[in-house]
Amino acid sequence: MKSFIVVALFVAAAVAAPAGPDADAQVLRYESDNIGVGGFSYGYETSNGISHNEQGQVQNAGSENEAIAVRGQFSYTGPDGQVYSVTYVADENGFQPQGAHLPVAP
Repeated sequence: MKSFIVVALFVAAAVAAPAGPDADAQVLRYESDNIGVGGFSYGYETSNGISHNEQGQVQNAGSENEAIAVRGQFSYTGPDGQVYSVTYVADENGFQPQGAHLPVAP
């Protein structure tokens, strides 16, 4: 019984702990342009410095090699205060991110 009370106190303390600064983030911008079958684009930005933009297009429509090709970028502020940005392409060759903080393959 004592261990149950101790566990309950820890759970209560965890629930009562203040949320991080991201908990109150507001959406400052949201755009979505669903073109339909041919492609899409969307983007958003929040008050805590997160942003993301992405566009996609169908390649080789109607063929055996039909695929979607996506291009985008996102950025956020890390716990160290530095802004991290990543641009990427995702297509038949896989996900290909690039960013100053990411390692580069030899």
